[in-house]
Amino acid sequence: MLPPKIEAAVYGLVVTPVLHLADKNGLFSHLLDGGPISSAALAERVQADADTVDRLLLVLAAAELVRRDDHGNYVVDALAAPFVNQTNPCYIGGFVKHLVDGAPGLLSRIEDYLAQGKDTAELSEPYERFYENHESTCAFMSAMWSLSYDISRELAALADLRGHRLLVDVGGANGPFSIAALQQFPELRAVLFDLPQIQPYLEQSREKYGLTDRLAFVPGDFLCNELPIGDVIAMGYVMSNWPDEQCKELLWKAFRACEPGGKILIMDRLFDDNKNGPLSTAVMHLIMQVETHGIHRTSPEFSSLMTAAGFRDLEVVRSSRDKHLLIGHKPAN
Repeated sequence: MLPPKIEAAVYGLVVTPVLHLADKNGLFSHLLDGGPISSAALAERVQADADTVDRLLLVLAAAELVRRDDHGNYVVDALAAPFVNQTNPCYIGGFVKHLVDGAPGLLSRIEDYLAQGKDTAELSEPYERFYENHESTCAFMSAMWSLSYDISRELAALADLRGHRLLVDVGGANGPFSIAALQQFPELRAVLFDLPQIQPYLEQSREKYGLTDRLAFVPGDFLCNELPIGDVIAMGYVMSNWPDEQCKELLWKAFRACEPGGKILIMDRLFDDNKNGPLSTAVMHLIMQVETHGIHRTSPEFSSLMTAAGFRDLEVVRSSRDKHLLIGHKPAN
């Protein structure tokens, strides 16, 4: 018998694709709607092979994502339920799909990097893959929403945007943080600044949540253009996409765009100060090497960059999840 941590590391290679298949083929949806249910009955509902469904469920039960009772009936585990429920803000299916679809290319690229280094082995711009066509852009937007919307509701509350007028959401994708903030602070307006091809996806989100009159879109490239002016500048999963030099330039732009007395919000994963974890940040730090040009940082590393740009009175606010908040203030004078 392998030690539990070794077992999870070895067999997790299969558990994650099984989680994705169960989600993609409606197993979780039917279990949530009609469980407890036998594997045979579930297979009939989703019109899939009964033996394969049973084997998938046994893996999910062993991974404690579903529960199997003494009669052989299955139900989704209570702790897992919000994250596999497609109607719940906690749903992570889009991000899991992103990981599973990208895993083969991810591993092969890392192997190339080991031998040659990224600068030699990587011939294409990473973001070109995300925005290659409508299908790839949709998948990327879904992954970003899964990663960001639910935790953004907590981060927006922690940021305390009472009294602020205009939020500038830099690289905000299809709007998870902007929407979460606008839902909590009725007096707030927001501008989302991102590449022109993102606009249709942001329009879908703001229409869905009834925010067309409070959430605007400004097209641009934050590496090339100045940022729109506002009294709150927000960056979620932006700085982890770029090395320090680009981040310094981006923070200088943010300082210029931030009105006196305003503040900047950096929302990202954080390494522990000794960089011994957490696991999710270490894994995403490796993925950043393949998917972007960036790195994950400790809170002192973020703070150093923010201070160099001119922000003061820095705060690090930890959330209950794996995305945290760093706040910097622009002096009123």
